[in-house]
Amino acid sequence: MDILTLIGICIGIGAILGGNLLEGGHLGSLFQPTAFIIVMGGTLGAVAIQTQKHIFIGSFKALIWVFIPPKTSGHSIIEKIVNWSQIARKEGLLALEALVESETEKFSAKGLQLLVDGSEPEIIRQILEVEMATQEHQYTQMAKVFEGMGGYSPTIGIIGAVMGLIHVMENLSDPSKLGSGIAVAFVATIYGVGLANILFLPFANKLKQVAHDQLLNYEMIIEGVVSISQGENPRSIESKLQGYLH
Repeated sequence: MDILTLIGICIGIGAILGGNLLEGGHLGSLFQPTAFIIVMGGTLGAVAIQTQKHIFIGSFKALIWVFIPPKTSGHSIIEKIVNWSQIARKEGLLALEALVESETEKFSAKGLQLLVDGSEPEIIRQILEVEMATQEHQYTQMAKVFEGMGGYSPTIGIIGAVMGLIHVMENLSDPSKLGSGIAVAFVATIYGVGLANILFLPFANKLKQVAHDQLLNYEMIIEGVVSISQGENPRSIESKLQGYLH
């Protein structure tokens, strides 16, 4: 669990609600279901229009990474690759075939399979780099979904505020309703700007950070697998990969 994400959300929302209370406002005035529906519905609709279906769905599945990042660490990857190199050095590359099916991480399994197949080092590097580039593009597109939401929600919030003001103008004959009506209208703007800057844009940036760590792991795997195919010493491979941890 990424506790810093939870702390950040609590601080951001708490500061807004606390500031409202200090100004003499009431929490109930900030909870307007209609405004929320307008902002969230309009934002999701706009992003859905500009995004492909699999990216749109994948981005919300990947949202779990904001709170629970992937557990794979650089140290465990190095340990795994050094183990591969020791097996290959003692028993040959074909001995790694037994590890292919038990490898749960697809990228690692593909690298192992290329080793077992006896592919040339440069071929292995090219194939895995294409795979990594594809993953990088997918990660980037998923982050852009939340960047798009961060861009659209403030504007949708303004639309909600204008709609609320239109409703107020329709009731000018009753001055007692004007003050509360205008206040409710501007809640949509708060939702739009608040969601963009406290949730959507930070989510996008956190996904980029997680993606960067994943791609760095892929780079380590590529370098390790290529080094094994070139017959390098396990200790040399370990020393080389240790550089990625810094």
